[in-house]
Amino acid sequence: MNKEIPALGTPEVLHIMLGIANGTLMHEHVQRLLHDVKEDFDVVIAEWMFVEVYSGLAPVFGCPLIWSSSMEPHSMVLPLIDDDPNPAYVTDYSSTIVPPFNFQQRVAGLWTFLSTKYYKWVSSLMEALLYEKALTSAAAARGRHLPPYDAAKYNASLMLGNSHVSAGIAFSLPQSYIPIAGYHIEETVKPLPKDLQTLMDNAKHGVIYFSMGSVLRSKSLSAELKRAILDMFGQLKQTVIWKLEESPENLPKNVHLIGYAPQQSILDHPNCALFITHGGLLSNTEALHFGVPIIGIPIFADQFLNVDRAVSKGYAKRVDFDHDIPEKLKEAIEDILGSPRYRDRVKELSFVYHHRQSPPGKTLVHWVEHVVRTRGAPHLRSPALLVPWYQKMYLDLFGLVFGVVLLSVFVVRRFLSTNIDVNKKNS
Repeated sequence: MNKEIPALGTPEVLHIMLGIANGTLMHEHVQRLLHDVKEDFDVVIAEWMFVEVYSGLAPVFGCPLIWSSSMEPHSMVLPLIDDDPNPAYVTDYSSTIVPPFNFQQRVAGLWTFLSTKYYKWVSSLMEALLYEKALTSAAAARGRHLPPYDAAKYNASLMLGNSHVSAGIAFSLPQSYIPIAGYHIEETVKPLPKDLQTLMDNAKHGVIYFSMGSVLRSKSLSAELKRAILDMFGQLKQTVIWKLEESPENLPKNVHLIGYAPQQSILDHPNCALFITHGGLLSNTEALHFGVPIIGIPIFADQFLNVDRAVSKGYAKRVDFDHDIPEKLKEAIEDILGSPRYRDRVKELSFVYHHRQSPPGKTLVHWVEHVVRTRGAPHLRSPALLVPWYQKMYLDLFGLVFGVVLLSVFVVRRFLSTNIDVNKKNS
């Protein structure tokens, strides 16, 4: 709120993540593991986090690579297994707009797409250096030759994406992209602690669950703001469970603070009427899984996009984190709890979320086993990875046609010029 933490753009994020990758791969314990020829693996599952250098672990161990993406599919991850999505209707990973886009949004999206490509190209040059430095000797210790960096990062068998169409948008995805949103949710939810179970069972007006995850801790809030939020909650008839790491004095009777929250068990309770969240993808997924409408208070990264998508789908409202958040939050609470459309909509989407051939956890295990048993699943490899960018855009054809046209114009002009000169001489 005080502008103390500036927003990070793509160049800054890439720089930070490259530093983390360098610290990870060059750590003595990691290097010891990489050089231990007794270590053997069937598959490497590497999380994509703005750098692709972890792809080099697969050729070191001589096994298939599976990418893991923690966000909705976007233009920085899909080219690793197929091709770029169209920026005319697919947003950047950090964008807050949802399709359909107007003209200005399409132009802005195209600019973001092209600039991100440039930043990623610059970052890749430095990633390639780290790739060679961290992994060359480890591959040699196993009698293997480390392939070029581009060959390694584009050699994944598939990508496991923490996404589902119920929370995102429907656009074309390659067969090697496997959506597994909700894999972290247990099929059988653990029972609530006895005190929370009693509290929620007796909440005749329903329960509002408030948690900002591990991102925003109570010590980050001023005492005045916490007091204002508590006073606002005290004006409600609903029971409020707030995940807060400290216990301010003079709590309203309907507000209960807990340091640790069994979130899935709380959301699963039939009396849970509303979830106030920071908008992280895991929390949004849990809200859909259990069919609970949300109020999103995004703080950074993809949280803005997640909340805006939830708003556009009709089961959420967004409240920006500011000094007047108590008033805005109360207004949003009254709107959501005062209208059945939010709960009806989240129940519809929850059905879409659950209506799959198999639970996401089993889907994840199935595809990992499929990659291992088929020695890297080469049948899933997209031909788009084999076609240069200029051929995808038919620039070679354009060049040929343009050359033929130029040659034709030259020949015609030369022919006409020759005829004119001949006619002049004859006259």
